[in-house]
Amino acid sequence: MIRYLIARILSAIPVIGVVTIVVFGLTYLGPGDAASLMAGDYASPADIAALRVKLHLDDPIITQYIYWLGNVLKGDFGHSIFSQQPVLALILSRVEPTITLAIAATLVAVVVAVPLGLLAAHNKGGIADQVVSLFGVAGTAIPAFLIGYLLIFAFGVYYGSMPIAGFAGIESGLLEMAKHVLLPAIMLGFAQTALISRITRASAIEALNQDFVRVARAKGLDEITIMIWHCLKPIAVPVITIVGTSFAHMLGGVVITETVFAIPGIGSLLVEAIQHKDIPVIQGVLLLSSLVYVLVNLLVDLSYLIVDPRIKYT
Repeated sequence: MIRYLIARILSAIPVIGVVTIVVFGLTYLGPGDAASLMAGDYASPADIAALRVKLHLDDPIITQYIYWLGNVLKGDFGHSIFSQQPVLALILSRVEPTITLAIAATLVAVVVAVPLGLLAAHNKGGIADQVVSLFGVAGTAIPAFLIGYLLIFAFGVYYGSMPIAGFAGIESGLLEMAKHVLLPAIMLGFAQTALISRITRASAIEALNQDFVRVARAKGLDEITIMIWHCLKPIAVPVITIVGTSFAHMLGGVVITETVFAIPGIGSLLVEAIQHKDIPVIQGVLLLSSLVYVLVNLLVDLSYLIVDPRIKYT
């Protein structure tokens, strides 16, 4: 177990190295001059030239990358061009809404998708199976922003029962926070619900054809007991894999959802940074999002030991 963990961490280092190269290249090799953007509209040519020297922008691209990476390893992501705040502090100030929204959307997806997938598998070829399959196709085909606007119109405009913009933190109380998070979580989790239900259905159909299920039925166990106690464990690994991947993607920046519902999270921060060509913030968000994705994938791999003791890491 320990050897596997060390091996996975070591294998993640080259991946992170490639990520840093891509993030640095996408921003510094893009159009526009970083020094001119950072100096502002009223800076003189001399100020811009001095800033270029300070930021090593006149050095070869390899030297620039090494200088930037060295600062990142020390926890210095630079300062925002637009707000002049440290990038790391700016990102951390936007973390709570994104984490809350990602957790809520994941809970919505799992609570709805797993029972739907099991129901479809139990009624393979029946009406329930066809409805769930149709929902799975619709969930991946319908744009997320359309779901968001329909929710806003229905519960925010027509009924007027739910807030449709902003975010309420934990200090506002759980009920108020839940009201602000519910609609965005449904929008964000809609596509994931469809995907998880399809994965659950396929895995459950395979599990229901195994010998241990036939033995359980021969013993006279009812179908609910079989589905919960004998079917959930074999399908846990693929379901956890897709749930973990979806959660990591959400934490990386739920751009569309946060934009539609005006939530001040990581996604909206990235949109603002792109609009203002705020290179340090763009780099910080992309890099930290990639690191979170790698970390969540590692935790998902290690969770297999808990859900399936037959798995042994060597």
